[in-house]
Amino acid sequence: MTVTLTRRAALGAAAALPFASAATPILAAASDTKANSTIAKSFQLGDFTVTTLLDGSLPRDGAKEIFGGGATDEEFANVSAQNFIPADKAQFFFTPTLVNTGSELVLFDTGLGQGGIQAALADAGVNPDQIDVVVITHMHPDHIGGMTTNDAPTFPNARYVTASSEYDFWAAQDSGNRVGDLVAAKVTPMAEKMTFVGDGGEVLSGITAVSAHGHTPGHTVFHLESNGQRLVLTADLANHYVWSFARPEWEVKFDMDKAAATASRRNVLGMLAADKVPMIGYHMPFPAAGYVETRGDGFRFVPVSYQMMG
Repeated sequence: MTVTLTRRAALGAAAALPFASAATPILAAASDTKANSTIAKSFQLGDFTVTTLLDGSLPRDGAKEIFGGGATDEEFANVSAQNFIPADKAQFFFTPTLVNTGSELVLFDTGLGQGGIQAALADAGVNPDQIDVVVITHMHPDHIGGMTTNDAPTFPNARYVTASSEYDFWAAQDSGNRVGDLVAAKVTPMAEKMTFVGDGGEVLSGITAVSAHGHTPGHTVFHLESNGQRLVLTADLANHYVWSFARPEWEVKFDMDKAAATASRRNVLGMLAADKVPMIGYHMPFPAAGYVETRGDGFRFVPVSYQMMG
């Protein structure tokens, strides 16, 4: 299955969904899992069990310098006040996601590498050696840091999947590049167990790669579908649940290609809003799941509430 995230495709897919199905809550709690703690939260998506894993959280000063590139101080303060958050501080969340397809355990991103991923997996009742597939959405340190522990693979029995454009870019960096050096230490040793996907490529049945470049050269989001229910893992498409949604054109410090990142945000967020498809964002407030609605020229992130209850 190839997912083309254009407005026409989004509206066409929305029209194809039965009205009753669109109105039915998609995020229902998983009844057969213990993962409903403060660091692991599970819910059903068709036959898939999806678990968000809180690897860590920390505050950061200088919010406008990070998330408000191109905004005036007044604009940034106004959007912040309208959403009841301070304009000078952000809270960062780091949320890998585990998908149990019924036959394989698939982990999307590995966290900071400070032990948080192991703790969250333990709360979900999963040992690292049970992971079958590790998917890397992109290779920033907070996504690949947990690939090794004490220089040994954290997930010794897993195969690895990522975008070739992402790996090739970082692997070609000269020594001394912070991310390139980390990729050499964490990712390159797994290269013989790695496969590469491009736009529309399948990780396995029901999990499809969707190119969303800009944050990094090969940044990729992933579309999940099981029994007609859909969800998109948006990785770092939008780094903050208010500023990056309300003003997609505001430049984010961490986005390497600012214009491409804005285009990807508008493309994917527009599809999510049109189709009413839920999302999980790596840096959204935990449990990191929610919906997207259009608001003015931008969007609004609507966190899950009782959709995750049985």
